[in-house]
Formats: sequence, C-alpha cells, structure tokens
Amino acid sequence: MIKKFEISSDNLIVHFKDDNVEIFPNIWLRDHAKDEKNWDERTNQRKTFTAGLDLNCRIKNAQILDNGKFLSILWPDLDSPVKYSFEFLYKNKISNSQTRLRYKTWKNQDLSTNLFFDFDDTKRKDGYKNFLRVLHKYGFLVLKNCEKNFTSIKEIANKIGYVRNSIFGGLWSFESNQNKADSSYTQDELRPHTDGTYSNDAPGLQLLLCTEYSAKGGESILVDGFKIAEKIKKEDYEMFDLLSKVNVTGNYIGDGVFLKAERPIFKLNKRNEIIQVSFNNYDRAPFRFKNDLTKKFYEGIKKFDLIANNKEFQWRYILKPGELLIFNNWRILHGRGSFEGVRKMSGCYINKEDFDSSCVINEII
Repeated sequence: MIKKFEISSDNLIVHFKDDNVEIFPNIWLRDHAKDEKNWDERTNQRKTFTAGLDLNCRIKNAQILDNGKFLSILWPDLDSPVKYSFEFLYKNKISNSQTRLRYKTWKNQDLSTNLFFDFDDTKRKDGYKNFLRVLHKYGFLVLKNCEKNFTSIKEIANKIGYVRNSIFGGLWSFESNQNKADSSYTQDELRPHTDGTYSNDAPGLQLLLCTEYSAKGGESILVDGFKIAEKIKKEDYEMFDLLSKVNVTGNYIGDGVFLKAERPIFKLNKRNEIIQVSFNNYDRAPFRFKNDLTKKFYEGIKKFDLIANNKEFQWRYILKPGELLIFNNWRILHGRGSFEGVRKMSGCYINKEDFDSSCVINEII
C-alpha cells in the first residue's frame, strides 16, 4: 500500500508501506494517466498525444485514497484528478527486484515431477492451467492419448495461441527423407540443438507428435539449456559472459531459401537473467570476429556442447504413437537418437509471445 508521498518540481516521491521508496518523474506519470480522456479501457491503448505534453509538467495536487490503494493526482491540463493504483506504481518501480521467471532448472536426476498428461486434461480449466504451469516450470511435457493426426496438435496450439507458419509450413509431417535439405530428415543421431537460429525470432514452442513407430532407437532427447547456462556461469563467469555477448550467426540454405540471423548463445534481460538459449552447431554459419576471441569462443562452445551431450543432463524417451512432446525452444535443446525403421512425426511451432500470453492470462507468471 501507499504510505505517503512528496511532491517536487519534476518528480513524485512515493513511500510504500513496506518501506520501499520510488521516485516517479512527473512526465512519466502524466503519460500513464488512465482516465477517460487519456486511456481506452476497451482496447487497453493510450489515447494521450504524448508529444503534445509539457515535459516540465507539475502536479497541482495529490492525495491518497482508500487507505493507500490509490493515489489521486490533479494535472494542470486536466479538469479531473487521475487515479493511480498501488499495484500499478509498485509494479513499475525501477528497483523492483521481483522476477517473473518462475522456472526450475534440471538434470536428468532432478525430474521427479510427473511430466506426462492426458490430452483430455487440457480441456478442463484447472487441467489446462496445470499443463501451462508444468510446461513453464520445466520447459517441456508430454501429452498422451492424442489423435494420431493433426487434430490434437491444432487443438492445443489454438488453445495456447496459434500455429506459426515457417519454411516447413504451418502444420507439418516428416519421416526420414534423403531428398530434404535438413538433417532432421535423416535417420542419423541429432545432437541437442535449438531450432530457428537462422530466424530473427526463433520459434517459441515446438510440438512433436509421434504418429507411427515401427523402429529401433530414435529416442527423443531434451536438455535444459538454462541448466547449462547455470553451470557455466558458476564454474567460469568469464566464459558465461563471453557466450552472452558474442553474436553467433546461424543460417538455413536449401529448399529454395537462404535465411540468416545472429544472436548470442545466452540472451539476457535487463536484470541479467537468462531468457533464451540459442545453439545449433548444424546451422552455425561462417563468421569472423577479432582473432584473440576466436580460441576463447571455441572453448566456450566446446564446453557448452559437451555438457549438452552428457547423458546426466539429458531426458531420453521413445515417443509412442499418440504421444505429443511439447517443449520451449527458447530454453530446451532437443535431439534424437539414431534409428532404423519407420518413425513418423507431425508437429508445428507456436510463437513465444503467445505462450507467454497464455501463461499471464492464466496467472502462471
């Protein structure tokens, strides 16, 4: 709650009841006025013409309402006071150390939680919320008893967000096919990697449904990229720092396209928390940087890749027909063991922001 405030010429100093203090510039508060004139409640969009505001605006008057739940401010260019809620002000403190990244990093031995759900569970509100909670916390799960076609894939994708189109199409099916210019269509082992390192906006979630399996081998392999980052950061911060700053170029060449993008292996937010792992040794493009960094970079990706290929860090499981594996491609590296026989899969991608949106709406984050 709001305990008290102090008005200065350019700022408003707000004291919260937990003894936190925050200084809010007047122009920022005026720009975020949510009265009828400045805010459209229906669309959640700003109506204010920000460029027309006085950058040196001053507060005429202010008062605390409802025992600290609101702060009412009267601005010189408005006829009526504007109410700012405690929740809004507290959420927007620069010093706010709260994090929304509620996840649990893991190695194989840490996965004691049930990560298998029945597809029908997601049709209930509480079941869907639990599905999102586990997927967000651990980065992956498996849905059992799915239709062995696109039906279940489309249903869960449209519940989370929508099917993302890509160079592979929207919904896709694949099996080993030597005519395709991609390593995923072989029967060889695929070492752990993330998809879309050649895309400026890598896919967020990947869905993989087993539709037919008459084979030997071909287990799905998952690795928690956040756990790798955690280990490297603890053991060699200089290497972690390098992998979070050096942009690595990825490309996709073939099937009539040439795609290219770059970003660091560890992408951090403004609080220096990791929000994305991007690593694909298959799709890494030729690129150069200063020679003194070259050996250090190769030391870094060697350490990363050796951890990713260490079975202690891997979840391995052979998907059965009707089982749908869903994982966060911004966090989880995926691979596949070599196999002989028939292994048919279907799937799609979903954008990361759509998954985040579903988590926010369902109060997961």
